[in-house]
Parts: sequence; structure tokens; C-alpha cells
Amino acid sequence: MRTDLTSVASMTATLLETRLPAPPSDLREAAREAGVIWAGLFTLGVGFGVLVASDGLPWWLAPLISGSLFAGSVEFLLVGMIVAAAPIAAIAVTTFLVNSRHLFYGLTFPLHRVRGRAGRAYSVFALCDEAYAILSTKDPASLSSSRILWTQLGLHGSWAVGALAGGVFGSTLLGGRGALGGLDFILTALFVVLTMDAYREHKDPIALGAASAAAAIAWLVAPGSMLLVAMTSYAVSLVVRHRLGLRASRRDA
Repeated sequence: MRTDLTSVASMTATLLETRLPAPPSDLREAAREAGVIWAGLFTLGVGFGVLVASDGLPWWLAPLISGSLFAGSVEFLLVGMIVAAAPIAAIAVTTFLVNSRHLFYGLTFPLHRVRGRAGRAYSVFALCDEAYAILSTKDPASLSSSRILWTQLGLHGSWAVGALAGGVFGSTLLGGRGALGGLDFILTALFVVLTMDAYREHKDPIALGAASAAAAIAWLVAPGSMLLVAMTSYAVSLVVRHRLGLRASRRDA
């Protein structure tokens, strides 16, 4: 009996001394999946900072706008409006029209996985195109609250830090507006890659075809409001597809 107890104690000590590989932290997982996109947003933020400085605005306005507004393309439009002394009403309407696509993002973004009022409030604030593209394609059950928040914080921080760098050093080291050549294509290339990754993970030719058709129709019918028209058309097509699927399943039942 004593020998058996000794053996059990020895085995227990061996197991306790064995270091099992620690599971990857949510920060490491977020960096592994979104690190390249963080780098892309940093570069694009540098371009925004250069734009702010080259338009004669104070350098600190670049990180202030990026940190408090965090609205991507709207920030570029806002700089021109500030320089032109546009009325507040015009700025508000423009911001709403350009960012109206976020109304659709809230339908499928895994906000219910974020814990705490403060966490959810920040997640709503930091819900950008990249965060939606990265997180909404995954199984919500596989996402923890901290992983979602780290992903969004990385996107937000890289954009703001890039704007700070561009505002401080851009006008002197990069030569002002001339440095913006080619930077405007970063976001387009980024979303092409995200679309390819999303399709590889969830292959749905019908959805891809509907999205392409909605974009083409919007470009032909309303090029000035292409994004809003395209996303509205695509949302309608998804609703119609869902309804048809329900009818087909009822007939089969």
C-alpha cells in the first residue's frame, strides 16, 4: 500500500513539474491575424498625417482626429472641409452618408461576445471596415471578449500612431503632399485581400455574385453614392435569398 502511495505521489510530482505549452493569449492571436492589417493602417495613417500638415493645419490635429473620430475616409474629407471652413451641418451630413454602411455592420458583428458596458461602448466606437471584415467572418463562439477588443484596439492604435508620425515628420521628411502618391491605393488593396480570405473561408458563389452585381449596378446608377446604394442592394438581395430559402425548406418539410 505504501509503495502504491509513493508511486502515485511520484507520478503527481512529475506531472506538476511538466510545463505544458500555454495557450496563445488573445493579444497574440489578434496580432497574428490582424498584424499585417495594423501595419497597413499605420501606413495609411501616415498619409493622413502628411495631408493634415501639408494643408497648413497643426500637426497635433492629425492624432486628435484619428484618435477621437476614427472614421477612415471621412477623416480625409474632414480635412478639406476644415480648410474650406465648411458649415457644421454639411460636415454632419457628409459623415452620415459616408459612414452609413456601418448601419449594416451592426447586424452581424459579434458585439454580444464583448463583456461589460465600457467594452461594448468601445467596440461600437471602434467598429471599422477592417474590424468587421476580420471578425464577422468567424464563428462567434470562437471569439472571446478580449480578442475582439485587442483586434479593434490594434486597428485604432495603429491608425492614430500613424497619423501622429505623419503629422510630426511627414511634411519635413516626406515632402508634403507629394508623398501621398500611391498611399491612397493601400486601403483598396487591403480590402481585396480581405475579400479573398473571406471567400476562401466561406465559399459562397451566390453571395459573391450578388455583391459584385450590386456594386456594378450602383456604379452605373449612382456613382456618387455607390457604396450606400451597393450595400443597400446587397442587403435586400440577402433578405430575398433568406425568404426564398425558408419557403423551400417549408415545401420540403
